[in-house]
Amino acid sequence: MGKLTYGMMMSLDGFVADPSAHFDDEVLAFINDEMRKTGTEIYGRRMYESMVFWETYDEQKSGSEHAKEFARLWKGLDKLVVSSTLERASSDKTRIARAFRPEEIRRLKAGASKDIAVAGPTLAAHFIKAGLIDEYALYFVPVVIGAGNPVFKGIEGRLDLDLVEERRFSTGMVFLRYAPRNPGMSA
Repeated sequence: MGKLTYGMMMSLDGFVADPSAHFDDEVLAFINDEMRKTGTEIYGRRMYESMVFWETYDEQKSGSEHAKEFARLWKGLDKLVVSSTLERASSDKTRIARAFRPEEIRRLKAGASKDIAVAGPTLAAHFIKAGLIDEYALYFVPVVIGAGNPVFKGIEGRLDLDLVEERRFSTGMVFLRYAPRNPGMSA
């Protein structure tokens, strides 16, 4: 059975953050190592539409080898998009689920030989509330943006976590991996 990870790039003040200015080969090599453990990525529509960029990235003449490798790894993943509005997928190995169904995700986890990742705060909130998340993989981008899309959107209860791994990068980014103490939310 694969573990299910919620992974996001976030600002120091808790919002989804664009890490582009802080990416380098060190960060990308680490992300690629993480990606090799993953067999399936689950997205909501908006996150999927931002990630589908990688479907053709490795065909570009420019870009680092680490970025091209990420694109190849991403293309090799099975992708599940949970969306009631997305008409059709724009990438290979992609299927669309019209609604979030916890029992379907539990079956997916039970049958997975590799890890599963969910990205996007709106969708991840459903996974968190259903007690489906086995770990949180958070990349802190050294910026404060003051507003935006909260990484823990819609989470109203307490979520107790234990730090299990940390990694600092020369760009100032920090990776922290947490395991939940309790699978469900507490009030």
